[in-house]
Amino acid sequence: MEPAAGGEELGQASQSPQLSLHLNMIMRRTLCSAVSDIGAVLPKSYQKVPGPRPLPLLGNNWRFLPYIGQYKLEEIDKLSLMLRSRYGRIVRISNLLGRPDMVFLYDPNEIEKVFRGEDTLPYRPSMPSLDYYKHQLRKDFFSDIGGVIATHGEKWHQFRTKVQHALLQPRIAQLYLKPIEETANEFVNRIRDIRNENNEVPDDFLNEIHKWSLESIAKIALDARLGCLTPDGSQETQELIDAVNTFFKNVVILELKIPFWRVISTRTWKEYVEALDTIMRIVYKFVSKTLDELKNKNNECKEDSSLLQRVLYENLDNPKVAVILALDLFLVGIDTTSAAVSSILYQLSLHQEIQNMLYEEINRVLQNGPIDMKKLDQMVYLKACIKETLRMYPVVIGNGRCLKKDTVVCGYTIPKGTQIVFQHHAISNSEEYFDDPNVYKPERWLKKQKKKQYHPFATLPFGYGKRMCLGKRFADLELQCLIAKIIETYKVEFKRKLLDYSVHPMYMPHGPLNFKYTERKKKT
Repeated sequence: MEPAAGGEELGQASQSPQLSLHLNMIMRRTLCSAVSDIGAVLPKSYQKVPGPRPLPLLGNNWRFLPYIGQYKLEEIDKLSLMLRSRYGRIVRISNLLGRPDMVFLYDPNEIEKVFRGEDTLPYRPSMPSLDYYKHQLRKDFFSDIGGVIATHGEKWHQFRTKVQHALLQPRIAQLYLKPIEETANEFVNRIRDIRNENNEVPDDFLNEIHKWSLESIAKIALDARLGCLTPDGSQETQELIDAVNTFFKNVVILELKIPFWRVISTRTWKEYVEALDTIMRIVYKFVSKTLDELKNKNNECKEDSSLLQRVLYENLDNPKVAVILALDLFLVGIDTTSAAVSSILYQLSLHQEIQNMLYEEINRVLQNGPIDMKKLDQMVYLKACIKETLRMYPVVIGNGRCLKKDTVVCGYTIPKGTQIVFQHHAISNSEEYFDDPNVYKPERWLKKQKKKQYHPFATLPFGYGKRMCLGKRFADLELQCLIAKIIETYKVEFKRKLLDYSVHPMYMPHGPLNFKYTERKKKT
């Protein structure tokens, strides 16, 4: 190549030292800025997630121990609020003996991302004691099919597929409106029978609510009336009531305390297993009876066939499906609806003006007549009272997932296998997401008075997604019918010392529910 004028080749223009230095400085600044931007978007290490620091050997378990520990599991609602205040919207509790790390999440936007990023087989942390009972102790029965509780992966998916068609249809739930109302009426009469001279119910009124819930679910799951609310119930009925009560009493100890049952067979564990075996035996008996009746009808499934009949009809090759579904409905339905009823009645008893407004609506709609779906749809304030109670006092204060893959949450890489607990109670009682969050205000849910749109993931009392509560439609009917019938009949008051809320294992008022039930004068 011929040299250009001035003796330099084309493309090799001369530069002054000052210009070269200036260009180098610009390039370095640009590079540093780019590196900084990359660092800002790259997720941070899981080890940097804030949270209480574990001690050598003891980890974080010591914090939950009696006497020396800082945290009480029955006050996990207060613990959750404290952790959020101290560490922020994501908190890591690591080094827990016998359990995976837990990450508490307080951001509904991040919760939505986790839910929407799930695959077809989400893994929800569940009761280890029930998991062991189903898949180890009684694996011969549950080997091929485990139910929806304490079961995961393909087994869970197969079971849900077998039962969801019957469970999720609105018209199937509506078939139970009349028996649910009948049970509510029986409970209203039961209140009348157990009141003292001051119209107060006894200290063990929660046990009466459990009986109502058991009676309601038995009709749904077993096509049976057990007679739980009548004084002349059968010995088998009382045996079932005792077994259910033992299960709920012992599961608190097994799930919330140090799991000694994993090492030795404690008395609590033995009672727990015996209770589950009793429930299984009685449930199996009722399901077998319905199966025989179905066979006598040539296995016909009609328009008005019950939930149990439909599940059996769709699973004639494996009737265990109906047994396991009934068991799961008993184990997750009785305590949750009982806690919700306790909380709703307690809040209405403390807010007489709201109770009066609710009574006016119920009286206007029902007019001393029976309940039907059209009337339920008209009682919008009733639904708002229930929804507001479950916002402030969700019966399960945190829902969760066990991550099946590494996931970026709040800018941190959370590894596969970590349990993320969505802290719904803390979120739904936060000023960041609700105006006047500590004020019981059902009006916030009425369309004509709704001033703002709340984040859809800020309150999820029934969960969300593929593993949300399968029995939600039935639970809604039970709660609406019972509260409507009680408030229609009685003015409910609470004259004793105010109760604190705590986890046992449901989140509810802790202490004797000595409600005062004063009979209302019927309006004409």
